[in-house]
Amino acid sequence: MNENKMVKKAKVESYDISRSDETMHLAIDLAKFIKENKLYQNIQGKEFVNVEGWQYAGSRLGIFPVVDHVVNVSTDAEMKYEAKVSLVNVRTNQTVGAGFAICSNKENGKKYYQEFAIASMAQTRAIGKAYRNILAWIIRAAGYEPTPVEEMDYTTQPEVKTVQKPVAKADKPAKAAASAPETPAAAVTMTASPAAPAEAAAATTTAAPITEGEAPNVKYATAKQKEEIIRLLNNVVITRQEKTKMLLNINKLDEERAAQSIQKLRKVIEEREDQAKAA
Repeated sequence: MNENKMVKKAKVESYDISRSDETMHLAIDLAKFIKENKLYQNIQGKEFVNVEGWQYAGSRLGIFPVVDHVVNVSTDAEMKYEAKVSLVNVRTNQTVGAGFAICSNKENGKKYYQEFAIASMAQTRAIGKAYRNILAWIIRAAGYEPTPVEEMDYTTQPEVKTVQKPVAKADKPAKAAASAPETPAAAVTMTASPAAPAEAAAATTTAAPITEGEAPNVKYATAKQKEEIIRLLNNVVITRQEKTKMLLNINKLDEERAAQSIQKLRKVIEEREDQAKAA
């Protein structure tokens, strides 16, 4: 009897990727786990999940990586490795995904990497790539960018600063402009379109564009706000189409518009539940 109780207690909870309701619960679980264990990095204002976070998502679905091969494709001038990883469903023993990746000492910051580190990074990237191919939408639903950090570390470009031109003394308006804070060259017009369901969509506005001379200072939605949005979207009165539109734009929300979206979602849910009761 005691042995049976121990077996039941040790049973690991898992989710079924084919059931939308279960994957939404997984998204909430992921958001909490990734935040608590700091399995993400903030790159240019966006949050990208480490490969460990992707592996956790896969493990909750019973999907694990298997390294098929790591091939040395180096030349006399470059050290380079290619890796292939397959994803296997432990319940069915079937391959459900795969990913290829390379790593080279020609990449930024890897000039002095030893050979084993180049080969290891190729495997790590291939694991992240394989999971991304099938689980990107779940990571997005958890409130993070659908690209592993390991794919970003060699594509992120250094910030470019603008050089201000000298201003003529007689040009007073130009003087005022020159005294304004310098704007990074990478600054672009920011829009946040949360695509909230029904009435909520109409009430949500886009973020104001960044004007010349104005330094961008956008405070994106917090992890707690994203978790609350995902929880509300999991309500049965929210349609799948509405849920998808909202999740695709969740990382574009700033704190103010995230709060507005939460308020509007609650209102929509309350109104629809009241309508259902009246019917």
